[in-house]
Amino acid sequence: MSERISREELVKIYNIEITFFDELVDVGLLNVETENEIRYLLYDDLPVFERFTNWHYDLEINLPGLEVINDMLLRIKNLKKENRDLMNKLSAINDQYEDI
Repeated sequence: MSERISREELVKIYNIEITFFDELVDVGLLNVETENEIRYLLYDDLPVFERFTNWHYDLEINLPGLEVINDMLLRIKNLKKENRDLMNKLSAINDQYEDI
């Protein structure tokens, strides 16, 4: 089983409202495991949780803003990957023409 931390522990450690955590889960920004009615966040997902927490509490970005920013960052990541793939294909095509 993956290492994880309970919602209650996160609320204490990061000094956040439990409703904020639940809202992140409800809108799909965080994935949790539930066991015996206790919600757990995987340690692998802690950086994502910390990012949302910092944006919300330090920069005062509301939940809809977090959703928009997250969506835009995912789109940028996908566009970068697509660009890299296209550049690799272009490079392969150029290499073929250089051999002729």
